Amino acid sequence: MNKYAIPAVSVLVLSVAATAFIWVTSDSRTEAHCQVPCGIYDDPARIQAIREDATTIEKAIAQIRQLSGRHDPNAFNQAARWVTTKEAHATHIIDVVSEYFLTQKVKPATGEGEAYDAYLKSLANHHAVMVAAMKTKQSADSATVDALNKAIDALAPLYKAAADGNEIGKLAAHTPVPEDPAHPHDHGATPDQPAATP
Repeated sequence: MNKYAIPAVSVLVLSVAATAFIWVTSDSRTEAHCQVPCGIYDDPARIQAIREDATTIEKAIAQIRQLSGRHDPNAFNQAARWVTTKEAHATHIIDVVSEYFLTQKVKPATGEGEAYDAYLKSLANHHAVMVAAMKTKQSADSATVDALNKAIDALAPLYKAAADGNEIGKLAAHTPVPEDPAHPHDHGATPDQPAATP
């Protein structure tokens, strides 16, 4: 027997421990929209959510700047927490734009003409929001939030109800998806039970 061989039980224990560590320390939020597609979309709510994220980032930057002049353990702790919060909300904006809007709402156009130009403008607007969100991660300068808000303002008109302020928080299209017994996926919601998000 090789003196460097690892017993199978040790490999199993290490695998279980590593899996448990990853599960416990990973971000377990399930906020990205499903990719079934279920047909249930709420564009205005997504725009509202990223606006709220931007507001939180703005507050985090203000708090970080305020705490930066202090040199006590509580100030360092609070500043670290605000940085973490800022990072999480910027990441959420990037996730919503990439995993909801770009993958589910933006339809490619080919060739030349108005449809293709609109497609390119749409891509540029979505990209600008993601870049602006990324820049808020890299800095505690309030100008980064101003740029993020401007980018969101440019994106919102692509989702008309969000730009008009209409139907915020309501489902733009709520068509129950027939349940497939082989692939259960409960997106239906009753008034007393919210829809599940896979």
